[in-house]
Amino acid sequence: MTDTIRVVVVDDILETREHLAKLLSFETDIDVVGVAASGPEAIEIASRLNPDVVLMDINMPGMDGIATTEELGRTVPTAAVVMMSVQGEADYLRRSMLAGAREFLVKPFSADELCGAIRGVYSREREKIGRMVVAQPQQTSAVTLPVEREAGRVITLFSPKGGVGRTTLAVNLAVAIAADQGRSVALMDASFQFGDVGVLLNLNPRNKSIVDVLGEGGSEPEHVDSALISHSTGIRVLLAPPSPEMAELVTTEHIRRVVDRLRMTHDVVIVDTAPVFQDSTLALLDMSETVLGVLTLEITNIKNIRLFLEVADQLGYGSDKVRLVLNRSDSAYGIRIADVENSIGRKVDHTIISDGRTVVYALNRGVPFMWSNKQAQVSQDILAIARAVAGDAAVVATPERAPAPRKLFAWR
Repeated sequence: MTDTIRVVVVDDILETREHLAKLLSFETDIDVVGVAASGPEAIEIASRLNPDVVLMDINMPGMDGIATTEELGRTVPTAAVVMMSVQGEADYLRRSMLAGAREFLVKPFSADELCGAIRGVYSREREKIGRMVVAQPQQTSAVTLPVEREAGRVITLFSPKGGVGRTTLAVNLAVAIAADQGRSVALMDASFQFGDVGVLLNLNPRNKSIVDVLGEGGSEPEHVDSALISHSTGIRVLLAPPSPEMAELVTTEHIRRVVDRLRMTHDVVIVDTAPVFQDSTLALLDMSETVLGVLTLEITNIKNIRLFLEVADQLGYGSDKVRLVLNRSDSAYGIRIADVENSIGRKVDHTIISDGRTVVYALNRGVPFMWSNKQAQVSQDILAIARAVAGDAAVVATPERAPAPRKLFAWR
């Protein structure tokens, strides 16, 4: 039998409360157990009825929805708040999430959006509670010390220009390491505005994402664990926020805590980044043992990767940390690999052939080609990279210096 989700509706407008209660009355798995017209009344009713979800209006006279949510977090911590607002500005969203809200709806919204939000937060809260119960230690007379484990290796993929196949490489590299080496792998989508990891893996960030960590303040390790999605390929995934405006909720401190937790619970952490230099990107690059710089045989990509290497050198990243991956290396664009190496002043470390048929077919299905077509040459190229950067005997050799740069760019 399906659990019934017990909901309290909080809004200072009578017509709105009645309308929401009527909408939810048609759902067999949702039961409106109470309504409130103000923040103090909401706290009193929620404390007495202990609902699963509180549907909260953000703009109320006196004690507003944000202050009420903060108080509910102290008095009724098991009640998940879905915030409602006629204003969708990022500041409202940020303040709501920091107060502890689990979802944010902008009025007007449809009945499907409303019910989907309620079911989503309820499901996530049930799963989190279930994880915490399973994780409770057994009472014993002896004191058991925590098991020390070596921190996992962080491998970050970066490109100063989009469209080079960085996300495709990140997803398939994570799958390759998990499948080939039997290691525990976490894949983090750190392209917080427009992350595509979920698309390539057929996962929905509205179910779980890094936003669930932010809603808890990002201070407890189990919050990171509960936000991870276990994928059928064997990897665990932390998705980017479900909408672009949520990206600014993710601070550098959040990123450091999340990555620290992931590396303590996984052998390898693969991070896909946005193609832009900003504080969050630099924090991830600093925390990484290996940075894979991805480029293609296009003049703008080559120029940008050369500039990136100059910045990496200024940041003190050695050539043993930054490794270059040339994607679609057999494309006939009039530029040879030797030309690239001469221009940037160092060797390309890894190459991946172009195989649009395999890659696009896998993308449209939401199944990594490393999983569905392991024998393809593009899969074998990525497998070679996986063994080089995350293998048991992964010794990173210092790339040789290429000859003096040839002038591919007349203006520089």
